[in-house]
Amino acid sequence: MRKVFLIISREYLSRVQKKSFLWMTFIVPALIIAMYAIVFLIFANGDSQLKQLKVLDNSGIFKNEFKNQQNLQFNIINTNFTVAKKSLKSEKDIFLLYIDSNFLQNGKVEVLSQNKPSLNLVMQIESQMENILQNRRLLAAGIDTAVLNQTKLSVTIGAKQISDEGEKDTSIGATALIGFITSFLIYMALFIYGAQVMRGVIEEKTNRIVEVIVSSVKPFQLMLGKILGIGAVGLTQFLLWIVLSTSLMSVASYVLVSDGGNIKDKISQNTQINNGVIQNETNQNDAVTDVMKAVNTIDFGYIVSCFLFYFIGGYLIYSALFAAVGSAVDNETETQQFMLPITLPLIFTFIIGMNLIVNNPNSPLAFWLSIIPFTSPIAMMIRIPFGVPAWQLALSITLLIGGFIFTTWVASRIYRVGILMYGKKTSYKELAKWFFYKE
Repeated sequence: MRKVFLIISREYLSRVQKKSFLWMTFIVPALIIAMYAIVFLIFANGDSQLKQLKVLDNSGIFKNEFKNQQNLQFNIINTNFTVAKKSLKSEKDIFLLYIDSNFLQNGKVEVLSQNKPSLNLVMQIESQMENILQNRRLLAAGIDTAVLNQTKLSVTIGAKQISDEGEKDTSIGATALIGFITSFLIYMALFIYGAQVMRGVIEEKTNRIVEVIVSSVKPFQLMLGKILGIGAVGLTQFLLWIVLSTSLMSVASYVLVSDGGNIKDKISQNTQINNGVIQNETNQNDAVTDVMKAVNTIDFGYIVSCFLFYFIGGYLIYSALFAAVGSAVDNETETQQFMLPITLPLIFTFIIGMNLIVNNPNSPLAFWLSIIPFTSPIAMMIRIPFGVPAWQLALSITLLIGGFIFTTWVASRIYRVGILMYGKKTSYKELAKWFFYKE
């Protein structure tokens, strides 16, 4: 074991002392927090650019019915369509809404401008026109639209989870978001750190350093030391990311809460269309408070513990396979034929997880994907925030540990032969022969 620890120490120290490791460790959390802060501020400020829209309504249905919005101003014009269209040539940022005189028969409506209109602009116009037409028909039927609007109520559903300890609040949005983030981090980590193991093996093999190393260390010890050393680097980086992200989030939350009133005022100024009437947002709940309540429904200690285990377990399985691939080839180009079968379970599970497991975390497919060792690191991390029975979690953990032992044993039998093979293009048939070679 002493030799294995020496290899682990060498792999670990040679990587954590690099400037790139330090830069990535400190910059990534800051970039993530900055990204979410920018998204939040964009949401708070909305689309602030004012758009001018000339309205040429030859049908007479919509005249003086359009309501100005914070970012959209309607200007009714009475002129010839040809003249109005020519005027756009000298007005770059002006849009012309043309409504045909036979609109009720042919439904002809056009938006003309030098620049293509955005999807949001078209949707805003369509929404107002639909509401105006709806109000027109209701009035024709003798229905008072003001009374009808007063009868409409908004419904907010609060979710609670019933457990042996009693009822506890839960947030579906926060649960799904945590599942996505943790599974995505594991998905990326398995590729990044697994590829580092493979590149390290290829580099030592092509430089013939391995010939010197295996004279004093068994191939299995070399492979295990390299896997554990690089895994320790990844684990260190993730732990630092968690600590730094938590610290930055605490600071950001304090700033947002202290300035919550200003942000709330900005959000409340954003308007929405509802039955043809532009209404100010009057929700009494503070947006920042709602976010903090959603965060408080997550058991971060439990999530982080499971995340670290499944990161380590998944990494050990896939890094052993990556090491076997690295030992079988002479350069990174030749690894492509072996990479797809290894990475396909990860890609498949991530795609399925984001579409099916999130919507039905207790389905038979979700269960089996979270049990199979090659897919459980991603599938189980999507399910865990939703709540997983203890026996399923225990079974998944047991099979993941067994899968690592089996995969490492298989990979080591290929590694011990492939690490000393040079100048020969490897095939799957050749790998099978190496596996059955006797010591």
